[in-house]
Amino acid sequence: MSKSPSFPGLLQAFFTDRLMRQQEVSPNTISSYRDTFRLLLAFAQQQLGKVPSALEIEDLNASFVGDFLDHLERDRGNRARTRNARLAAIHSFFQYASLRDPEHIAVIQRVLAMPSKRYERRVVVFLNRQEVKSLLAAPDLNTWGGRRDRCILLVAIQTGLRVSELTALRCKDIVLTTGPHLRCFGKGRKERCTPLRAESVAALHAWLRERQGDNDDVVFPNARDGPLSRDGIAYLLNKHVATARRQCPSLENKSISPHVLRHTAAMDLLQHGVDRSVIALWLGHEHLDTVQVYLHADLGLKERALARTLPMHVKPGRYRPDDELLAFLKGL
Repeated sequence: MSKSPSFPGLLQAFFTDRLMRQQEVSPNTISSYRDTFRLLLAFAQQQLGKVPSALEIEDLNASFVGDFLDHLERDRGNRARTRNARLAAIHSFFQYASLRDPEHIAVIQRVLAMPSKRYERRVVVFLNRQEVKSLLAAPDLNTWGGRRDRCILLVAIQTGLRVSELTALRCKDIVLTTGPHLRCFGKGRKERCTPLRAESVAALHAWLRERQGDNDDVVFPNARDGPLSRDGIAYLLNKHVATARRQCPSLENKSISPHVLRHTAAMDLLQHGVDRSVIALWLGHEHLDTVQVYLHADLGLKERALARTLPMHVKPGRYRPDDELLAFLKGL
């Protein structure tokens, strides 16, 4: 009978064999799963007094995993959505382990049976036209960084790209000739093209001329000519939001992250009557249901629906056309 694989061997094979070779998941997924297990192993070392290479599957039972998830919320201040994402990574590993280590199937099944935590779904935050105008006016166009940042903000607000898609843009992905658009690879390695408005085309024309990059160079580099990180995008956004708040008080009550710019693009499309299926394609969503959150956030849409209803005390009536002579006079 073959010996049961060790936990360190299973975990390494999970990343190299399952995720990278078999599934060919994206670098973002690898990073997310890696961070989950770094946190888990550090917690295990603290709680169990074992170095990670000495851990066994039995150590990571359902009770221990539950304590780890509580630690994330209680000590690290993570919300339920982050907790659920960490649990999903652990579930993925234990599903792999169930095929490679049937000897510990009882422990594995108990972990796999752990449910995700329910959480409140808040209305999405987005920027209105005046807030967008104030944010785009915030960067200092007399500096290299200010010109880059305004172009980043404008492209993000108009296209709705994810941060990972925005930072991965290469100069060859931008087409500014007839039918201007940009190409990106989103979740699931799905390539999509997003058309560009005249304002974005003009900003990108000016920026790429100043950038002087080769086809494979990133469109928006950092100060060392490398790709901007997720934290770098968040930093420059927070800096310009702080400036914009001086001119636009309504920004004071909003917590603005890079993802809010994506929501802003979606809400702009929705408020201009674009069909939900087109919005889903525009944003790279796999399921149409994902766009439903924007319907809940659009107060104007609800107000227009309310305007079509009658007050409780008014009896509904039938439509009666105007008298022909009155209609003639009204049309003069």
